[in-house]
Amino acid sequence: MTVFTYLAAEPQAVLIVVALLGLIIGSFLNVVIYRLPIMMEREWQEQCHESVSKTMQDFNLMVPRSRCPHCQHQITALENIPILSYIWQRGKCTACHKSISIRYPLIEALSAILAVLTAVHFGFGWPLLAALVLTWALLASSMIDFDHQLLPDDILLPLLWLGILCHVFGLYNITLESSVIGAMVGYVSLWSIYWIFKLITGKEGMGYGDFKLLAVLGAWMGWQMLPIIILLSSIVGASVGILLIIFYKHNKDVPIPFGPYLAAAGWISLLWGEQLTQLLWAIH
Repeated sequence: MTVFTYLAAEPQAVLIVVALLGLIIGSFLNVVIYRLPIMMEREWQEQCHESVSKTMQDFNLMVPRSRCPHCQHQITALENIPILSYIWQRGKCTACHKSISIRYPLIEALSAILAVLTAVHFGFGWPLLAALVLTWALLASSMIDFDHQLLPDDILLPLLWLGILCHVFGLYNITLESSVIGAMVGYVSLWSIYWIFKLITGKEGMGYGDFKLLAVLGAWMGWQMLPIIILLSSIVGASVGILLIIFYKHNKDVPIPFGPYLAAAGWISLLWGEQLTQLLWAIH
């Protein structure tokens, strides 16, 4: 019996493997979330012919090794075990004893939880693997947008083509035609809203990354799922924005990233979109 045969016959084993993989991937996502925006900024500087030191050039997702942001202590393998290392070290660097952000283990845990929920929905097989890639990419993109109001093309564009490729091989119950139209409609719909809002108010209501993200979701889930994605993201985004203004005195002129709401709505639609659509039709 091969490993794949065993996993196909044991759903509980699949969940355990996916949870462990989610923790490991979550640790890597922390690196991506922190480093990718810096890498992009330095690439822009190079393109503008600004002086870039050798230290800046040797900075990517693999090198240098992860270090403490306070004392530059190099993180060892034992100090980099997802969640467990944070608990064992009591949330502090072993060298300088300064606090480490709790966001790191939270992202690792969230990565594992989302992965398990995805596995419960899809079961063992290629559709699960593709859905996990989408899930983790959406998580990384959301956090980068939350931190920098930036949705990287390095994540979104490969994800767009991967979504279309999934339907070329028929991984999901969505036609290739619906996927391609979904990508086109997803981009154009937010692009149109952007320009209408800008012409009326003279302000930019969202970024171009949001157009691309909705195109990605349309490519993965088809154009039929776009209304529910836009509705969910708009309701949550508006609610959070109102709460920030009322309770945290958030300046209404300061933009709030829309990408995390789109990503969350897209992931929810990936798993439960059909049920939500039926519920909306039942209400009407």
